[in-house]
Amino acid sequence: MAVVFFGCAYLSAALIYAMVIEFPTSMWVRGRAFSASMLSPLGTLFALFVAFTAAQVWNDNDRATGSVAQEASALRAVVILATAFPGESQGRLEGLVHSHIEEAATKEWPMMARQTATLQIVPQQLSEALRLALTLEPRSPGQGIAQREMTVGLESALDARRQRILVSQSSVSVVKWACLVIQAVCVLIAIALAHGNKRAAALVAMGLFATGAAACFLLIGAYDRPFVRSIRPDPLLQVMPEVPGPVPGSNH
Repeated sequence: MAVVFFGCAYLSAALIYAMVIEFPTSMWVRGRAFSASMLSPLGTLFALFVAFTAAQVWNDNDRATGSVAQEASALRAVVILATAFPGESQGRLEGLVHSHIEEAATKEWPMMARQTATLQIVPQQLSEALRLALTLEPRSPGQGIAQREMTVGLESALDARRQRILVSQSSVSVVKWACLVIQAVCVLIAIALAHGNKRAAALVAMGLFATGAAACFLLIGAYDRPFVRSIRPDPLLQVMPEVPGPVPGSNH
């Protein structure tokens, strides 16, 4: 990705330099009367475009991180509370949580990276765990509290899963990328016109701006669609209970 962004930025700067300074047409020669004072508003517009786009990317990453952390925390609480019902019930709950986390890490994450995961896909293991928690028969006040808290935890995990799937469908649109590129090209042309008679100064200024613009594009591209690169299922895997043998209540 870095090679693509920096390569395209330097290639664009080189083409604009050649077109405006080295081999200019009469139109570009007359355009050298361009006022250098216009560089400031053009640069400011580019910075605003970058900030506007980056704000969406950071917000998506924060939401993705929060949803995964919430899901992991809720499932961890369910596993701990399941010890209030030792025996078969505890084993089934731990097995269902294990199966859900395994499916999320191996199946849902690649689907979210491809933006093919939808809310129509029902999390069978979590749904079964919630039904199981609701059918438990508490034999003490402590078990009654544990049952209520497990229900709350499973509902929280379901909500967090919905949130991460919704976030996975968000990305920087083609229109936003096009606006960023167009504005960057405008600034490069403006720099070339403002330094039309000073080749060395034009090269340095255009090279510096191309480097900065490529770095901005790289930063946005690297964190766009967070489940492709930046957000991994590690928090879920860390709370996955160990279940020996076949997982109860699952299709694995």
